Order: sequence, then structure tokens, then C-alpha cells
Amino acid sequence: MSVQTWTWILVGLTFALYFGIAIWARAGSTKDFYVAGGGVSPLANGMATAADWMSAASFISMAGLISFMGYDGSVFLMGWTGGYVLLALLLAPYLRKFGKFTVPDFIGDRYYSNTARTVAVICALIVSFTYVAGQMRGVGIVFSQFLQVDINLGVIIGMSVVLVFAFLGGMKGITYTQVAQYCVLIFAFMVPAFFISMQMTGNPIPQIGMGGKLEGGAYLLDKLDTLHTQLGFNEYTDGTKSTWDVFAITLALMVGTAGLPHVIVRFFTVPKVKDARKSAGLALLFIAILYTTAPAIAVFARTNLIETVSEQQYSEIPEWFKNWEDTGLIAWSDKNNDGKIQYVAGSAIDGKKPVYTSERGAHGERMISNANAEVNELYVDRDIMVLANPEIAKLPNWVIALVAAGGLAAALSTAAGLLLVISTSISHDLIKKQLKPNISEKGELMAARIAILVAIIIAGLFGIYPPGFVAAVVALAFGLAAASFFPAIILGIFDKRMNKQGAIAGMIVGITLMLFYMIRYKTGLIGVMDPRPASEWWFGTSPEGFGTVAMIVNVVVSVVVSRMTAAPPADVQEIVENIRIPSGAGEASSH
Repeated sequence: MSVQTWTWILVGLTFALYFGIAIWARAGSTKDFYVAGGGVSPLANGMATAADWMSAASFISMAGLISFMGYDGSVFLMGWTGGYVLLALLLAPYLRKFGKFTVPDFIGDRYYSNTARTVAVICALIVSFTYVAGQMRGVGIVFSQFLQVDINLGVIIGMSVVLVFAFLGGMKGITYTQVAQYCVLIFAFMVPAFFISMQMTGNPIPQIGMGGKLEGGAYLLDKLDTLHTQLGFNEYTDGTKSTWDVFAITLALMVGTAGLPHVIVRFFTVPKVKDARKSAGLALLFIAILYTTAPAIAVFARTNLIETVSEQQYSEIPEWFKNWEDTGLIAWSDKNNDGKIQYVAGSAIDGKKPVYTSERGAHGERMISNANAEVNELYVDRDIMVLANPEIAKLPNWVIALVAAGGLAAALSTAAGLLLVISTSISHDLIKKQLKPNISEKGELMAARIAILVAIIIAGLFGIYPPGFVAAVVALAFGLAAASFFPAIILGIFDKRMNKQGAIAGMIVGITLMLFYMIRYKTGLIGVMDPRPASEWWFGTSPEGFGTVAMIVNVVVSVVVSRMTAAPPADVQEIVENIRIPSGAGEASSH
């Protein structure tokens, strides 16, 4: 059967499974909708958390980033896995013991202020919408290639699917759907890795195969270093970032992880504090399976890509290349008219994406109008490396289709979690807690569902008009979470003296500073049309790493302001003392 037929079958079966679970797990109360009734087992919650955590950025983009960045891409591995450890040890058990549905709920009650709650809601919306933009784009990319539909139509289909299980079941439907999605995505990620590792090195375990020898006796990484240097790139195993920037990006990703509202809320779905600890440990194990495999997939994909396309005649190029060319995620411009693909260091095009013309070139290639004068003729979008990897390695069609189903599972699971955060921030933290305290449970549930509907439409627009490739957008979301939430949460747990004035000032200063830097140096909308160059970065800090600087500023502002203003009430200080005592705790409460 063809790849497209296999894809329709596997995607259809997985979607039918998700819909079935959504119908079975319909939410009948706000507690079901917000925290799945608080009765999810640690094993199920661990798998759901892993699926929530491993987004399209983890599944689709991370290995793609590493395959292009080499050693520099290790910041994503260190930051995202280290951040999860930070979350599991420092935040999850204490927040679960505090017993609130949402991060803004914790901040509003801990800092005895609706102003703090409102600031937290605004931060949650900014972080979640930035993050969900990457997920919806990932959905569009998968649909466009494997189901042969336009990327924008793919985004709309993805929106519709998420709407069903998020709208019907809330956290209850999302949780059990995510358990299924974890099984799908991890199977889809690992099967091609086993195949390709065995094919290239004779070892089926990809983590070992990456450091293994090829048929001729040379080490795989040595061969990749040689291929890189021959093409004018830096050695794959050498880094180009400064030590400070590596540290800043890693720390921003770590503390951003610990401040992500859609991951934190997962720990409110289990019955007890000890279950929160167990599910955190299990989730870390489930996440590690993918994260330790990603560098191996990056190495395999990069080696296969270079060997397949470099110096090849376009007329002899494999069919997968032309299929991806039709999606606009690969482009070739024959700058020296020799019919060969010249793939060397440097940009192949002016601008971030190829701009195609209506006519075909002399060799049948799609013509682009924004090719530049540099020697490099090949443009490859990093987001396709995992998805195209099985095709490049000539794996069976069902494996290629399986990867498509896995990519959709990863993107949809995280999108659903993020949309629920957006929904609960509006229905629970704004409407129930502030605007309309006497709203009935039925009315609150309806408000939550309407909020999800609006959020999905906005998320779809972000997917259709994306601000950048998937992992870059997601990395910036982590910076925003680091700059806003993390200091307020960690100081709220461990500093009795932290008061509402300090928390509010810190969150506002932190997220404003991060937004300014992100817009100024990533999108170039402030003062100039183009992003400012790296030579103008503050302290040599990239936009992805600036969350660390903004977080430090947030902490300093929070502590200084809190020490200059009145101490929190005695009952709040007592609550802070109590949530650090590792004893039993009651159910998550909306009150």
C-alpha cells in the first residue's frame, strides 16, 4: 500500500480512538473539567503528563534542531529534561498540597490579591498562546505532507479534532486521550529509530548506535564531522555558542518548564500528594525514552540527508524530496545551472522561507524567487527532519505513516492541555473568582467550553500565520514562563515574607522585559522592520536565553519590593509553612 493509504488508515484509527475516549470521558462537573475529578492514577497521570509535555516541538522539531545545530542543540535536551526534574522536586508536590485548580488560582490565593490573579491570568494566556502556535503549525505540517492537503487546511482539521475531546471532556477527556497519545507517539518515535540504527550501525538500540561504527569501521559521528567540514559547516560535535548563552538558554528552558501552567495543572488530577510525586517520577521515565533517542535520530537524519542530496543530479533525486518540495519545506535553486544540488554552508535564500513562482525550472524543480547569491542551493526546513527521516532511509511505508500519526498525537496532546489552561484561566480565574462569583456550576462549565472554542480559533490563526519554526516559538514560550511565573511560584512556596506587591511587580517587570526583548531581537517590530543582529544582544544573550535575565530581574524586583512593603497576613504565612510539611492533603478544591 502507498504511504498515503497507510497514513489515512493509521491516522483514522488513532483519531477514532481519541474520539471514543472523549465520548466515554465526558465531563459532568467543573471538577471533572478542570482536574479530571482528582482521581487519576499515578501511572495514567505519568503517561498523560509525558504526552502533554512532549509536544510537536519535542517530537517534530527537537531532533531537527539538533540535526542542524549539532552540539549547540544540546541546550534543548539539558534545559527541557533538567526543567522537568526541577518541576518534580521543587514545585509539583507543594502546589498539589496547596490544592488549587490552576496556577493563577495559586498565585491569587497565595498573594491574597485579585490583582495578582489577573496578572497571572494574563501571563498564562501569553505563554499558552505562544506555545500553542507551534503545536498547530506542527499539525499543519504533518497533514500537508502525509495527507496531501494544504498546511492551512491541515491546521483547521487539527483544530476540529482538538475541539471534540477538549470541548466534551475537559481535563478528564484530555487526560485519558493523552494516555493513548503517549502510546502512539512513543511507538512512532522509536520504531524508525530502531530500524535506522540497525540499518546504519548494526545495533538496534539508537542511543548506542549513535556512537557506534559503520560498516567500513569508521565511527558514525566521525563520519558526520567529516561530511560537515567538507561542506563548510562547523564540526557537528563542536559548539559555536558562548558558554554564557548556553547557560542562559539551558536555565531559561529549565525554569520555564517548571513554570508552564499546562504541565503544573496535571499534578492536581491525582488523589494525594504522594501520587503527585509518583506520577512526576513516572513521567520523567516516559519522557526520557524520547529525549535520549532524539540525538540519535538527529545524527541518523543529518547523515542520510547529506549523503542522499549533496552533489546529486536533481533528475535522479528520490521521490520523497519532490514530495516535500511540494509542501514548501524543501527548496532547490540551481544557481550554477549544472543540474546538481549544491549543499554547503550558508543561506540558500533571502528571508526565512522560500517564495515559489508558478513556473517550473529546466530540471522540473519548483522555482523560487528569493534565492540569493550565496553558493548554497538547498533550503531545508528543520521541522521536517523527523518526519522525512524514514523516507530518506527508505523504510517501509507503514513506518512512514506511523511517524505521521505520532507527530499528530504529540501536537494534539499538548495543544489540548494548553487550550484547557486558557479556558480555565478565563472561566475559573476571571469569571468565577472575580467577575461573577455566584455563577452556577453549569454556567461555569458552559463558560469554560465557550472559552475553549474561542481559544482554538485563535490558536488556529497562529498556526496559519506562524511567527517562526515550531521549536523556536516554543523556546520563546519557555522564556516567557521563566520570566513571569517561576519566581512568583518558587518564592510563594519558599519565602514566607514574599507579599502581593513584590509578586505583582516582579511578574509585570519580568514578562514585559521578556516580551520587549523577544519582539526587538526576534521579530523586529519595535523601531525597525527587521530583527536586530546578534551583535546587539544584551550581554551576548540570545532571545531564547533572555528568559534567564528576565527571571533574575523578576526575582530581584520581587524580593526588594516585598521587603519595602508590609509583610503578608499571618494566616498566609501559616499556609506557606503548612504546604512544605510532607504530610497528607485533601482534595483539590475550587474554593
